Amino acid sequence: MRRWLPELLALPLLPWLLAQGKRTRRITPRLPEADGAREGLCTPADVGDADPVVLIAIGESPVAGVGVERQEQAVTAQFAQELAVALKRTVRWRAFGKNGATVADASREVLPQLAQFTPPQTQELRIVLIAFGVNDSTAFHSSSRYRRDLAALACALQQQLTPSLLLISGAPPLHLFPALPQPLRHVLGMKAAALSRAAQQLAARLPQAIYVPVRSDARERSLMAHDGYHPSAAGVRVWAQQLAQAAVEGLRTLK
Repeated sequence: MRRWLPELLALPLLPWLLAQGKRTRRITPRLPEADGAREGLCTPADVGDADPVVLIAIGESPVAGVGVERQEQAVTAQFAQELAVALKRTVRWRAFGKNGATVADASREVLPQLAQFTPPQTQELRIVLIAFGVNDSTAFHSSSRYRRDLAALACALQQQLTPSLLLISGAPPLHLFPALPQPLRHVLGMKAAALSRAAQQLAARLPQAIYVPVRSDARERSLMAHDGYHPSAAGVRVWAQQLAQAAVEGLRTLK
């Protein structure tokens, strides 16, 4: 019953929610994807002798850099920077993000781009981040469908990339997004929470995988871009710090 609660709540409000959704799409500024290369190298000042860590992120608009000006401010690069400092190792990062993408979209469009990656060398530390949830929430995909699509993507990534650690991110806190009016904000927040639970359940069953919730107070406007829908550079930094902390703990636990 819990996973169907968003649908049960939305049903009697459907005409109102549809009208709010159309108006929100019409009046919310459409921000571009960030400029710059979607790959790079982060080397901390006190780097050790260990081989570089490889970080690969697959996701929706924040991974594409929507909400920030440069790719260096987007989540993959900021995550790489935080990880480099925490591990005292160079991090080689690459981002595969698309604005508006669902998990199913990524499976169709991103997986073919990963064919270039060879299996890691024996000592290579390879970390993969999957970051979706917003577009599957606004499309009101069921928890079972989301878990199925996420499982297909995660398993394909584990086969193609052989990560040392797979991070599956929860959905962002849509119930706090300033761009969304009530009751649409509340309903989408419930849907995002349901999809996050599905992601957490999946991560618990996959080898070398951990679930990382998104903990950010989107009501703090400095953490949001001016569209009230995407994280700002400061908001991305908070998220990147959480991801790096989870990755370090995950690597320690999964050894």
